[in-house]
This record gives sequence, structure tokens and C-alpha cells, in this order.
Amino acid sequence: MHPAIAEIEKRQSKPALPQVQSGDTVRVHQRIREGNKQRIQVFEGVVIRTHRMGSVSAVITVRRIASGVGVEKTYLLHSPNVDKVEVLRRGQVRRNFLSYLRARRGKSARLKEVEFDRVAANQGNEVKQLTEDPLADDTADADVTEIEPDESQDALNDEVPLDAVIKEEGKESREDDAKPTDGGGDESEVEREEAESKIDKPDSNN
Repeated sequence: MHPAIAEIEKRQSKPALPQVQSGDTVRVHQRIREGNKQRIQVFEGVVIRTHRMGSVSAVITVRRIASGVGVEKTYLLHSPNVDKVEVLRRGQVRRNFLSYLRARRGKSARLKEVEFDRVAANQGNEVKQLTEDPLADDTADADVTEIEPDESQDALNDEVPLDAVIKEEGKESREDDAKPTDGGGDESEVEREEAESKIDKPDSNN
């Protein structure tokens, strides 16, 4: 690797990270900026994939079920927008990519928990972040509001599931097909009257 690239990665990387692995139940605190304000949004779920954990581009994918719909988010652990990652529970898994969880619901989607040192796993959150934030000057005086996981769950529950949207659209289309076209009733009435008049009218040739 070029020395210049290595120097840039060193400046952008965080001094320490929590010990996250696939199968962990984590709580990610993401910093969201809206103009001159910023807030912390909490997303809690199961880590179904980790990638490039030893580099500055370390990535985790977190999955959770909200209103019966699977929601997945991918986070760059060294990003300044990721405030911290808390490891809550550790599941027993034998692979890195838990893609089979996408097809499971309820008890079948639960992982067997194993004991672990929670304090040691979350030591990376205790280390002060030394990386420079390019947007720190613009939001130095901004108010930070932290949204609890329950509020995030309520926001996800308010979203209408995709199946309900499809059923509603299908219902509206069937109702539109069942409605008669404008003037259709009048035209059929006129045709009926013309047919009756032809029957009642005597034949002029006779």
C-alpha cells in the first residue's frame, strides 16, 4: 500500500472498535445530521454479516424484524456518523454470513446464546474517538437528541407493510374495473328502445 494512502487511513480510522462478530445482537447509535441539528438514532438487531474487520473499511450488516418485515442496515464502523456500537448478546454460529435468517420467523430465527465478556467486548466504545470529523465545525454547537430504541421501533411500526399496500392497490383496481363507464347505461337504454320500436313498427311494404 502506498504510504500516502496508509497515512490517510490511519487518520480516518478510530483508535479502537468493539469486538463485533456475526450472530451478535447489537445496538448501533448512528449520528444523523439535519441542517444545523443532529440526533442519535438507535438501531438494534442481529449482525448477519461482517466484512473487512481488520481494515478501515470494516462493515457490519444488522437485521431486525419490524411489523413483520425484515429491515437490514449496513454500517461502516470507522465512519464518524457511527457514534458507538453496543454488543448486547452473543449467538452461537458457525459461519460469517447468516443468510438463512432471512427466511426464518419467530422462534426459528433465534440463535442459541453463549456466555461472553460483555465489558471486554464493548471496550472500544470507552476509547475517545480521535478521528477528525469533516462536518464537526458546522455542527459544533448543534443539539444532539438521542432517540431510544423503542421510539425507533414505533417509527418502523408506523410504516405500512408491503403486502398491505399490494392488497389495497389490487382492491382499488378491481373496484375500478367493476364501475360502469360514463354513459354506458344510457347507451344500452337507447339501444333497447330502438330494438323495441323496430318490433312494434308495421312493415310498410305489406
